[in-house]
Amino acid sequence: MNWKKGINAWCFPADIELAEMFRQAGAHGYTGVELNLADQGEGAFHLGSSEEELKAIARLAGQNGLELPSVSTALLWKYPLTHEDEVVRQQGMLVVEKMIEAAAIFGAKTVLVVPGLVTPAVSYDVAYDRALEAVRKLAKKAEAYGVKIGIENVWNKFLLSPLEMKRFIDEIDSPWAGAYFDIGNVVQFGFPEQWIRILGKRIIALHVKDFKTSAGNGTGFVPLLAGDTPFERVVEAIAEIGYEGYIMPEITPYGRHPEQLISQTSQAMDAIFGNK
Repeated sequence: MNWKKGINAWCFPADIELAEMFRQAGAHGYTGVELNLADQGEGAFHLGSSEEELKAIARLAGQNGLELPSVSTALLWKYPLTHEDEVVRQQGMLVVEKMIEAAAIFGAKTVLVVPGLVTPAVSYDVAYDRALEAVRKLAKKAEAYGVKIGIENVWNKFLLSPLEMKRFIDEIDSPWAGAYFDIGNVVQFGFPEQWIRILGKRIIALHVKDFKTSAGNGTGFVPLLAGDTPFERVVEAIAEIGYEGYIMPEITPYGRHPEQLISQTSQAMDAIFGNK
């Protein structure tokens, strides 16, 4: 299987400097880092970051031998594209637009988009229609910048089956939108290898986590190889669909000796996916 080893910035302590993050990533065998867009004025990469600041981040990554292959964010939980308030929905659109613009400067191929949330105030059918409308509009901007939108499967009570996600992506009807599949996010509710085969070539990026099903809630996410993810079957499915891009762990950092997580995750990825 031909793959690239990346790591999401959330695997590092929140207060780490970018230079140190990039140093650690390179030292432990990663070739790419996925940065996360923060709210205005928060951290080195945020909604107010200028073009020159973004270019400086890209240069710093390059000086450490790293690519910035994709961009993520937690802001679409704060500003959902499906929110009942149109003002909030528009802010969500601006978040994705900023991600696309930054990705183009970084040389990134993909932005991760949480398409919406089902809540007591936003019913499933309404969320589906709003999310579809929003992503169709955003796909036009993505095309203009040469960046793809990756719809992620998350614990948002939305797009709960691979058949539904496949349908949603097909209804976007754009080659600039696909699936950002998170392997660990479906272990509690299904079988990731089935999702991979059903989504097939729609998968444009991969997150990897492990999950202990006996926990039954968000505390079940554990370091790679400590949970119940059927990695042997997952690797077979990834190879079958011919995926050759980055695989990105997205794991909570250790409270003590956090660089150990970076090192151990790199080793676990080699064991799971094949030594690089």
